[in-house]
Amino acid sequence: MLRIGVLVSGGGTNLQAIIDKIGSGEIADTEIAFVISNNKNAYALTRAKKAGIPAACISPKDYETRAQFEEALLHAVDSYQADLIVLAGYLVIIPQLMIRKYRNRIINIHPSLIPSFCGTGCYGLKVHEKALARGVKVSGATVHFVDEGTDTGPIILQKAVEVLEGDTPEVLQRRVMEQAEWVILPKAIDLIAKGNVRVEDGIAHVTER
Repeated sequence: MLRIGVLVSGGGTNLQAIIDKIGSGEIADTEIAFVISNNKNAYALTRAKKAGIPAACISPKDYETRAQFEEALLHAVDSYQADLIVLAGYLVIIPQLMIRKYRNRIINIHPSLIPSFCGTGCYGLKVHEKALARGVKVSGATVHFVDEGTDTGPIILQKAVEVLEGDTPEVLQRRVMEQAEWVILPKAIDLIAKGNVRVEDGIAHVTER
């Protein structure tokens, strides 16, 4: 059984997709051990509680120093003994110590086809604003392992989504979530649960899609 922890900052739609697909069996042999948010008002915490999943808010605002926050976050993650950490719209930089300790055991969903529209400062609606400003005809989402860079870790899955005439950032964001994010994030977790993802020389190799 793969034990996963989900870190999230907002509404938790990706979290809900994971909960639903564990329930339907589309994600095999997996349980959500905990949900942590940096935002006490995040609806994701409500989703977790409704599903009977342990949930907590650990916010940098509640600690005097960044180091204290990072220590508290790492202590909480360690206490649940999760096999995989899933960043599902988590808008806080992951501590370097956590990245080293959980090497190739932290995954993130990013709302573009990396390496396009990614990196420092490129998150949420800003990604879709940049995509539309550039005039791309195809966008999408990427699931990747987390390393010390920003959106630079080994890519596990990507899915393309068509950009339509008249799209606003909000409309494109919704389409990318529905057609890509909610599909490939659960799929990546299922592949990892089945042992079908390995990383060699900085590249993720996926078998049995």
